[in-house]
Amino acid sequence: MTAGGLFWSGWVHGMSNRTLTELRTQLVWNRLLALVEEQAQTLMRTAFSTVVREAGDLSAGVFDSSGNMLAQAVTGTPGHVNAMASSVGKFLIRYPLQTLQPGDVLLTNDPWDGTGHLNDFTVVTPVFRAGRCIALFASTCHIADVGGRGFGPDANQVFEEGLNIPISYLFQGGVLNETLMTILAANVRDPQVLEGDLYSLTACNDTGAKQLLEMMDDFSLDSIDAIGADILSRSEAAMLREVQTLPVGVYENHMRVDGYDEPVDLYCKVSVDPTGIDIDFAGSSPASQFGINVPLPYTQAYASFGVRCVVGNDIPNNAGSLRVVRVTAPDGCILSAIPPSAVSARHAIGQMLPDVILGCLDEIVPELVPAEGASCIWNPVFLSAPMPTGDAGDNNLTNRDFVTNPIYNGGTGARSHKDGLSTTAFPSGVRTTSTEVSEATTPLLIWSKEYLTDSAGAGEFRGGCGQRIEIGHIEGAPFIISKMFDRIQHPARGRRGGGSGAPGKVFLKRGVEKDVVLKGKGRDIVPADTILVLETPGGGGIGEVLSRDPDKVREDVVAGLVSPSAAKDIYGQSSEGDPDQESAR
Repeated sequence: MTAGGLFWSGWVHGMSNRTLTELRTQLVWNRLLALVEEQAQTLMRTAFSTVVREAGDLSAGVFDSSGNMLAQAVTGTPGHVNAMASSVGKFLIRYPLQTLQPGDVLLTNDPWDGTGHLNDFTVVTPVFRAGRCIALFASTCHIADVGGRGFGPDANQVFEEGLNIPISYLFQGGVLNETLMTILAANVRDPQVLEGDLYSLTACNDTGAKQLLEMMDDFSLDSIDAIGADILSRSEAAMLREVQTLPVGVYENHMRVDGYDEPVDLYCKVSVDPTGIDIDFAGSSPASQFGINVPLPYTQAYASFGVRCVVGNDIPNNAGSLRVVRVTAPDGCILSAIPPSAVSARHAIGQMLPDVILGCLDEIVPELVPAEGASCIWNPVFLSAPMPTGDAGDNNLTNRDFVTNPIYNGGTGARSHKDGLSTTAFPSGVRTTSTEVSEATTPLLIWSKEYLTDSAGAGEFRGGCGQRIEIGHIEGAPFIISKMFDRIQHPARGRRGGGSGAPGKVFLKRGVEKDVVLKGKGRDIVPADTILVLETPGGGGIGEVLSRDPDKVREDVVAGLVSPSAAKDIYGQSSEGDPDQESAR
């Protein structure tokens, strides 16, 4: 959503009339995109957390002196960057611009001032030129542990979920806030990772600041406020033009998801008029007593992203274009939880919102809207389990301490004229954690990892497949899993005759004993000498099943994505390898 060439394409046809000011603005815009991407890459290269370094669970952006986001890095997640877009203004309320000085670095992980839960730290750095603050850089990343119960859905209040740091100084005048770092180190399970990530966030902002000042020297700029205002006004106007091509009206959708102990209903009303798009989640389930609640900034982040997937997706994602999409939810509902609601697993609900929004937009732009997908990433937290006295000696086990937060993904929904993507994170965009990294950083062993046959929703265009992962401890020791999974009871739905994706499943496999099925959310111990199996959900299909190209069905059977029996029973097509055919021979 930051493709500068597409945004400024109107200039191509009037190059002879292009003014020097316009040309400079275009060049500055391109440089802004480059420097925020380098900012994000610095964070990934230096981060201590595996989920940041390997999966890209982060965001980075540059803001004008009023706290308006001018540009975001492509690297990162919508939940982080769109929530961060509204966060920087809150930093400036707490510490007005005139109170800041060179060397200051601010931070918070407050869910309502940041990006929705305590595991995300947002760091903001003011940039000074000739003694005046001319811009701010902000970045966010997910840190695996912030104390408390740990990352998971089991808490009843935010106080149980870890340390909540209000907007504070990380550095003041270049001096580290040692008291804060000491408190953090004393209250988390892996203080080295947390401290390292905070330095990485600081370093990536410094990278952006240095390159911004170099750009200003190149263009002899004392301020970027005027150019920033031009970028924002152009972005807003371009987004409004896109909205004004849509039919005026009110469009509604409802989706039910698993929740924690009971289903959650998400109701949405999308109103389109020439002034923009209004999204209202009135009627959605009330806040939960568990940690699946969503602060409003995170709701706004993913709801606006759902619109941008099909409306104005070539327009830069900044404060200007975001103003055109307005998102509300009643206070106290699950999508506008108020303190001290537990919110640690807010992504389990929040990442479903683009599917809800797209269900509304399917009424007016069906050619652009995919079917529902797995949507919520499967990101378990694995922890070492305390072992009863004597067990380690009796079994010669050395269950060393560890905590890790890998990413596993299900399938996306089918697209209007293409199959869905297998094991792909949408809408979050984070990458699957590799087997090699998981095994190198923990005592866990990934016994197998493969596409899950017949998990894709059938249709003229099938959904994406989920995956099956088998995990054990390399020494057979027990370990803990904290689960925040969805689409187990309520799989992704297809569109226009397409079938639903396969539901997810979590279970324990232990020799010849019967498998033990686990709930999708909550903490469990994986006993010694037991294999944990995760089966991620598949995406829904689009179009009538019998309209699917027979060649594509055969290709899926050969690839192992569709079984011969499913090819026959669902698609009505016998294929080589069908047991009936083999017996007939």
